[in-house]
Amino acid sequence: MNKSPKPAPIANADDAVRAVANLNTIMDRLVMTVEQETARVRVGRLRDALERDETKVDLARAYAAESERVAAARGIIASNLPDVLERLRKRHDAFRALLQTNLTVLATAHAVSEGIIRGVQGELARKQAPSTYGATGRANVPSSKTSQPLALSKSL
Repeated sequence: MNKSPKPAPIANADDAVRAVANLNTIMDRLVMTVEQETARVRVGRLRDALERDETKVDLARAYAAESERVAAARGIIASNLPDVLERLRKRHDAFRALLQTNLTVLATAHAVSEGIIRGVQGELARKQAPSTYGATGRANVPSSKTSQPLALSKSL
């Protein structure tokens, strides 16, 4: 993994303006990437959503690094650009809401796919199990512990 050199700390108002502009640019790109991922997962285009995963990770790293840099210079920014901190805070709040939506969509997709796989596995186990009756005269349900493992190919 190739790490880029750590940027210099913010020392003055000009550095702060550039850092905030850079953070806003990174956030714009990250928001766009997360929105696209969310939209694609919602409509079931998981492969398309995964194509942007590396970009999202790179942008998230850049966002975290630049956010730390800006947070470390909070005093300089507050004294020279007082309105910038409030705008950044509001922007971060909106970004958090977007991330919460994204995480909810991803969790739903995960739960749905897990349910489908469990259903397929259960159906296969039911079809493979012999049809017998128990002492009460009811059909025996195959145990999930005795079923055969299910293998999937990820290269569909």
